[in-house]
Amino acid sequence: MGSPTAHHIGIAVEDLETMVAFYRDIFNFTVTDEFRIAGDAFSTGLGVENLEGEFARLLIGGVLLELVEHAPAHETTPVNGVIDPGSVHLAVSYDDVEAFYEELTDVDTVSEPVTTPSGTTIVFLRDPEDNLVEIVSS
Repeated sequence: MGSPTAHHIGIAVEDLETMVAFYRDIFNFTVTDEFRIAGDAFSTGLGVENLEGEFARLLIGGVLLELVEHAPAHETTPVNGVIDPGSVHLAVSYDDVEAFYEELTDVDTVSEPVTTPSGTTIVFLRDPEDNLVEIVSS
């Protein structure tokens, strides 16, 4: 059977083009692959009839982020807050969180950077579709 390893982080999105641009331009993710999947195996695997997906895979520091725009589109559900059970976020590490924060323009942040009692500096922001992203000192 072998030992398991992490493969990717996946986010279902409404507007693939906008989301790829955000992660590429704000965080310098590299787009590694773009493709479309459809057919019975895909629909059965996700439990949704007649499903298609447009995929973009982006890479940063060994972490693969998979963004998927599905058709037909599914009704959007409310995004959880930072501390709600089931809330999920992507964390990106920077040496200088304060400097990164100062360079942000037109990005919705949850707060200004703070240093926690453990000595880690963090700030949370939201991507264009309200998904949580944590910026954390490395």
